[in-house]
Amino acid sequence: MLATPVNPTPSSAVLHDLSQVCGRHGRDDLSTRLAELHGWVKGELADFERELALVERGPRMVVQAAHHLLDLGGKHLRPMCVALAAKCGAGFGPAARQLAVSVELVHTATLLHDDVVDVADVRRGQPAARAIYGNAASIFAGDWLLVEALRRIRAAGVEGLLDRMLGIIEEMILAESLQLERRGRLSEATISDYLRVVEGKTAALFRWAMVAGARASGCSPEVASALERFGLHLGVAFQAVDDHLDFAGDVATTGKELFADLREGKLTYPLLVAIEREPQLATIVTELCAGSEDGGALDPAACAEVVASLARTGALAATRALAEARVAEAIAALAPIASADARRALVTVAEATLLREA
Repeated sequence: MLATPVNPTPSSAVLHDLSQVCGRHGRDDLSTRLAELHGWVKGELADFERELALVERGPRMVVQAAHHLLDLGGKHLRPMCVALAAKCGAGFGPAARQLAVSVELVHTATLLHDDVVDVADVRRGQPAARAIYGNAASIFAGDWLLVEALRRIRAAGVEGLLDRMLGIIEEMILAESLQLERRGRLSEATISDYLRVVEGKTAALFRWAMVAGARASGCSPEVASALERFGLHLGVAFQAVDDHLDFAGDVATTGKELFADLREGKLTYPLLVAIEREPQLATIVTELCAGSEDGGALDPAACAEVVASLARTGALAATRALAEARVAEAIAALAPIASADARRALVTVAEATLLREA
């Protein structure tokens, strides 16, 4: 049976949800700007979603596994970045639309691979592709999406972007490799390691999305460079918020269990800060990671001690501070953008990132 949408989350719904979150936090100004952003970019996002729906379907298991995740929807933030960057130039034309689909396919491919590496059973609140189709099908599905993405980038015909994406994929692989080397060995990791992983694993694709939209719409090299810097800082801020949610999020909203990153022994900013400030925490974290390697439950008492340490050391506050600082740098990078509407939209995206709950 072919995959059908289970819980699609179009980009407009994500903007609506963010607007409501801002309202709950007393940020009515930001909520209003998100509504304006939706109105300004909804046509481009609808074009992207129609194009994404045309990605080949079929009876092959690898195709069904790929569409299982695609049909669960997502925030579509990277395609939105392509659209917003394009609106800094001549607009969101056919080439930009293909590039927006490409960046979403690459992102989805990495998630399919991640779930195998992390032995994850849930993705976006639903069974992960690997849990339904198996690890091998999930890996091949990710590979299939990568090939489709690269074909679309080539077909878009924007000089240099295919080579840039190949470089980005290499960055992501090397960042994942560093994270794997440090897995469960947080006492040996540094904040510098963390930033190398985040800038390669998360921020790199945001960077490419911004450059792709800029180049496809004829922006000047200065504007494209500014948008790339924006993407770098936005990506780091995005990951820092994710790290915070791993310990303080609402499971029903995030779609994943608390302490998921801790269970997998991943580098996260709150843990690294807490261990730097309370070195004895490293032993507890190492034992927790070792105990969960074979799918065992995390020890509640040890988890409680980790949470207490995060509070004592101010690690969660430090994580929020990192996200806020990177959002400020992202906004500062927008100085060369001549379009007031485009600059306002990108500032809105950056500021809303700090308040997201999923």
